[in-house]
Amino acid sequence: MGVIANSDKLLDLVAEDAEAERLATGFTFTEGPVWHPTEHYLLFSDMPADVRRKWSEAEGVVEVMRPSNKCNGMTYDADLNLLVCEHATSSVVREYADGRRQTIASRFRGKELNSPNDIVVRSDGSIYFSDPWYGRMPVFGVERERELGFQGVYRIPPGDGELELVVAEDEFDMPNGLCFSPDESLLYINDTPRAHIKVFEVAPDGSLANGRLFFEGIGTGVIEEGIPDGMKCDELGNIWVTGPKGVWVISPQGEHLGVIEVPENVGNLAWGGPDWRWLFLPASTSLYRLRTKVGPRREPYMR
Repeated sequence: MGVIANSDKLLDLVAEDAEAERLATGFTFTEGPVWHPTEHYLLFSDMPADVRRKWSEAEGVVEVMRPSNKCNGMTYDADLNLLVCEHATSSVVREYADGRRQTIASRFRGKELNSPNDIVVRSDGSIYFSDPWYGRMPVFGVERERELGFQGVYRIPPGDGELELVVAEDEFDMPNGLCFSPDESLLYINDTPRAHIKVFEVAPDGSLANGRLFFEGIGTGVIEEGIPDGMKCDELGNIWVTGPKGVWVISPQGEHLGVIEVPENVGNLAWGGPDWRWLFLPASTSLYRLRTKVGPRREPYMR
């Protein structure tokens, strides 16, 4: 396992001899990593096991929530409240440090959301999340009928205003990972079964326009081979997305720079550590980390 470079540009981002270090194993399917910027630990979810865990250098892995409503993607808002996509409740919730829990999205047009999956926050406080229906399937969620007839991407305006659908109903088969460019002028969204990434221009009011294909052919969309799932943008604008063999790195111009190999199929990724140069990789039954030369697009909670 190592770095497969299609371009020397990749070696400006990660060392040629870098290897993924396994931190812990024995899980069922890990996902949703997010690094706490002041307390220095990583939260991650294990959907089939219905548990949330955290990892720190000092303590290793400990459980923090069971059951966890089969939570998936997580991030923080600028006040370091935890934002969680829950498969079992078809909701996005905000968890406060004092234990309070607030549901901030659960229905659209009077119908239950499918199962919020991944989530990102813009500098103005608005929240964007994808809503495929994986959380209504056995194992990864609670099997039940869908109420909506499409899989969308949504925006929660600052102040938890009314939920907005920001893409066409037929834009995606299963929208999944999403991330902003460093200046937040672009929003990238991947489609797992179609194995591609689309990019949209972000207007000042938070709406999306001029959606177009950014990159395709991230495998075949077959889960066992590795799929586009979690996705992050680094501080230089490169896109890091899960795929066959590990993590694919794609330049802002759409050039496939190469693949960082990981021993198991990767579900998601997040930078962390004291200098934001450790890339954490929840991958099937294990949690890995990898040292990089570059850090993340600075999200509001990182500042």
